[in-house]
Amino acid sequence: MNFELKTLSLAQAAATACDALVLLWPDQPVVAKGDPLAELARREAAGAHWEGGVAKLWLSQGHPACKAARLVMVRAGDGSPASVRRAVAAALGALKSPAVKKVVLSLAVLAPVPGVLRAAMTAAADATYAYTATKSKPTPRALQTLLLGVADAAAVRADHAQGAALVKGIELAKEWANRPGNHATPSMLADVARKLGKSPRIQTEVLGPREVAKLGMGAFMAVAQGSEEPLRFIVMRYQGAAKTDAPVVLVGKGITFDTGGISLKPAPEMDEMKFDMGGAASVLGLFAALAEAQPKVNVVGLIPTCENMPDGRAIKPGDVVTSMSGQTIEILNTDAEGRLILCDALTYAQRFKPRAVIDIATLTGACVIALGGVRSGLFATDDALAQALATAGEEAQDPCWRMPLDDEYAEGLKTNFADMANVAGRQAGAVTAAKFLQKFVGDAPWAHLDIAGTAWKSGAAKGATGRPVGLLFSYLTQVAAAPVPAARKAPRKPATPRAGA
Repeated sequence: MNFELKTLSLAQAAATACDALVLLWPDQPVVAKGDPLAELARREAAGAHWEGGVAKLWLSQGHPACKAARLVMVRAGDGSPASVRRAVAAALGALKSPAVKKVVLSLAVLAPVPGVLRAAMTAAADATYAYTATKSKPTPRALQTLLLGVADAAAVRADHAQGAALVKGIELAKEWANRPGNHATPSMLADVARKLGKSPRIQTEVLGPREVAKLGMGAFMAVAQGSEEPLRFIVMRYQGAAKTDAPVVLVGKGITFDTGGISLKPAPEMDEMKFDMGGAASVLGLFAALAEAQPKVNVVGLIPTCENMPDGRAIKPGDVVTSMSGQTIEILNTDAEGRLILCDALTYAQRFKPRAVIDIATLTGACVIALGGVRSGLFATDDALAQALATAGEEAQDPCWRMPLDDEYAEGLKTNFADMANVAGRQAGAVTAAKFLQKFVGDAPWAHLDIAGTAWKSGAAKGATGRPVGLLFSYLTQVAAAPVPAARKAPRKPATPRAGA
C-alpha cells in the first residue's frame, strides 16, 4: 500500500475526489466553526444516529458535503494512538471492497499527539492485509493508496517515514509466519535473510549443518536431526551507528514446523505449529523495517531455524546433549525444543559483546494460559531493559507484561543425569522455560519475550499478527536516540565441546 502524506484541512479533504473519505472525529475536535463537514459531524455526534464510543461508525454512500464516493465518519475518542488504531481498523474494515482503491484518511481535527500517525498507518495496513502466497486465485489487497490528510505534514514527516518502515516490517513477518511449513523451510528463511542482506547497511551470513557442528551447537543439532530439512543458522548485522557502538542482539526462534518430535503433539490444531517460527519472522521483519528507517543503532539478528520431526533419528526423552556453552541437558520432553535451539544461539550472541540481548520465541503454552493473546510475556535480568521494552510496547500498541525470574523457579530443572533438564513440570511453565534460557545468557542485560499467545490468532481470524515487530522497532528507535553506553568487556570464551556431542 502507498501511504501518501499531505497537509489537508477538513475542507480540502472534502474537496478531494476518492473512493472513500474517512474522517476521524475525536471527543474534542480541533476545527473552526462553519465547515460543512464539521457541522455534519457535530450534528450526528449530538444525535442518536451516531452512537457514542471509540470506533463507532457513521457511513454514507456519497454526501453533498464531500466529493468522495463514500463518506465514513468514525469516533476517535480521546485521540490517543490506541483510540486512533481502533477507529481506523473499524473504518477500513467496513470499506473492504474491490471498488475502494483510494481512500483519504483525515486526521486534521485531531490534536497533535506523538505516535498517532504511526498507529493509523499500522492499523490501516492490518485491516487491509491479504495473504496470497499459496492461493491459486489470489485476491490481493484492493486498497492501493491511503492519503493521510493532516494539519501539518512537515511536523509529522518523520513519524510517517517510521510508520511506512514499520508497516513493511510487520507485513514481511506476517507473510512468512503465515506460510505453511513446506513453503517456509529453514532454507527459504535463509533466502529471505540473504535478500535483506542486499539492503543498505545490512549483511547476512548463513551457516549450515557443517558450520554449526564445528561451533559445537549440540542442542540445536539435536532438535534438527530428526528432519530431512537441513538446519540453518542465520546471522544478520545492521550497522547504523559507529562500529565501536555495542549492538543490540535479537535472537528469534525459527522452528518452521513443530510436531513435538517423539513427544508428539495431539492432531487438533497441529497445523498452527507452522507459526512456531514467529520469533524468526519478527527478526526478519524488524530488519526489513531497519532497512527502510535507517536508525542510528547497531543490531545483530540471530535465527536458529529447523524443523522438529519424529524421525527414526530424532532425539528421545532421556537423551543427554551438550550445548555450545559446554553445559549438558537431559531432554525429558522433545516438545520443549525451542529452548534447545535458542540456548546455543544465546551462547553465540556473547561474542558480539552486546549492550543487550533479547530473544523472541513462541515458547510456551503456559504463557498463553497466563496472559492470553493481549500481552506478550516479558522476562528480564535488567530493570532498565525491562522498563524500556515495556514502554516501547505501550508506545507501539504491542504490549508486554513482566513476569518473575526468582531463582527458586530453577529448582525443577535439576536432574541426576545432566547439568539441567529441559523442562521442570507443569507449574509456572513459562517461568521455568525462561530460567532455562537464563543459564546461557552470560553477563549482558537480557530479556526474553514469550510470544506464544500474541504471534498469531486462531479460529475464523487465523493468521499471524506480526507481533512483536512494533515493540522491537519502538525499542530500537529509543536506543538510537539514547547516549552510547560505555563499552563492555569481552566475556570469557566458552568451552567448545566436540561437534555433535
